[in-house]
Amino acid sequence: MNEVNGRGLALIFDLDGVLVHSMPLHTAAWERYLKNLNIHIEDLERRMHGRRNSELVRDLIDPGLPENVVFEHGAAKERLFRQMLLESDLAQYRIPGLLEFLERHRNLPKAVGSNAEPANIDFVLDRFNLRPFFPVVVSGIEVRRPKPFPDIYLKAASQLGVPPSNCVVFEDSPTGVEAARAAGMRIVGVETIPTEFHGIDLRIHDFLDPQLEPWLAAQHPI
Repeated sequence: MNEVNGRGLALIFDLDGVLVHSMPLHTAAWERYLKNLNIHIEDLERRMHGRRNSELVRDLIDPGLPENVVFEHGAAKERLFRQMLLESDLAQYRIPGLLEFLERHRNLPKAVGSNAEPANIDFVLDRFNLRPFFPVVVSGIEVRRPKPFPDIYLKAASQLGVPPSNCVVFEDSPTGVEAARAAGMRIVGVETIPTEFHGIDLRIHDFLDPQLEPWLAAQHPI
């Protein structure tokens, strides 16, 4: 087990909604993509939250599409997302207090664990200068079962060399919370958008939340 700062803890972060406030841009990208297909969805953001592209394509476009067409739709939407992010003012998508939090806890092992496409993970980490903080990155394509199954988080813990019980996960979606809970990890729900969380240990709005540091300081390895 890694002994870091005398605590032996590790921090694992979801990407969208935790390291970057990307839901508004993902929503806008899907709206633009669907508009080109003459599809309009009323409750798009709610239907998107915590779901993979393959699920969304079948839900929003056509449940009967073959796998290769589903993949192409998802990949095309993500290319649009990355192009829109490239053209955007990044300030509006930064999570308040995140960089300072990462700097403060630079000595704690950290990983990204996300269902997002590897191209999106890489793009966000590089675009927001976050990569130096995360020696371990695990995406959904690297495991047999993505979230809500625990595989992503268990693989991240293994690569960090820290038992799952000593990992603190930062998640913004019920799907991700379910995965972290199934992995036996401690969970901080990050409410960048209104979310109904169940089974979390702490709820914060962002990384400036005054509850976060006292709670983290009280955590001890098992």
